[in-house]
Amino acid sequence: MYMNPIRRYEKIMELLLTRKEITVSELSDQLEVSGKTVREDLTRLEEQGLLLRVHGGAVLAQSDQFGILPAKEPLTKHGEEKAAIAEMALARIQQGDIIALDGGSTTLAIAKRLPNEPLTVVTNDVYIISELAAKDAIRLVVPGGYRVRNMLAGPDSAAYISQLNIQKAFISATGVHPEHGLTIYTGDLIDFKQALVSTAQEVYAVVHHQKFGQTALRTFARLNEITAVLTDRELPSDIGQVYEQAGVTILKPNE
Repeated sequence: MYMNPIRRYEKIMELLLTRKEITVSELSDQLEVSGKTVREDLTRLEEQGLLLRVHGGAVLAQSDQFGILPAKEPLTKHGEEKAAIAEMALARIQQGDIIALDGGSTTLAIAKRLPNEPLTVVTNDVYIISELAAKDAIRLVVPGGYRVRNMLAGPDSAAYISQLNIQKAFISATGVHPEHGLTIYTGDLIDFKQALVSTAQEVYAVVHHQKFGQTALRTFARLNEITAVLTDRELPSDIGQVYEQAGVTILKPNE
């Protein structure tokens, strides 16, 4: 059955997230295309910084960069930056708010720091669900869907989100780019993210500085659709100015 190139790229990345390394031969069988087509696909994905070519196959460039977390120690990498961003997010959350936490390690850092006080939290991240389940003062809303690693996805969850009165949404991204906006590698999560962006009164992207200038396969939001990007203090000021000229407010700690 024919699979268009974008869907092949997504499938390759999905397989790599599960397997960490895969061969050209295995991909050829899985995708039902020639080895030549697979090698061309891998070259394209390597050019985007999503994987590394190795002899006979490919491995992930970074295992935690996609907003879909590894099973162990999801907060270890860039821990200090994520903690600082989480504190900025908490400063924008008030008791009684209806907020949404997208899937990802930085949004998980926010969840860990939320006090057990009256608050409604909408999320599709199973780690965040587990974290907040013990906080009985927080009303937890889970749209549902099928599981993609640590996240729940599906068209029904996006439709459900569009009916809610979300005040503040905190979203993750694989990359932030002046031209391509907020991007992610897989189409499975786009509908949910777009529903958050279009529904919430305020939308905050929570990303550490190394994601700036990066681009993944699929754009789910343009910069002018976002209230602000919360990032860490390591982002150079001149780079931040480029993004502000593109239509988004960049906020760092103590700002």
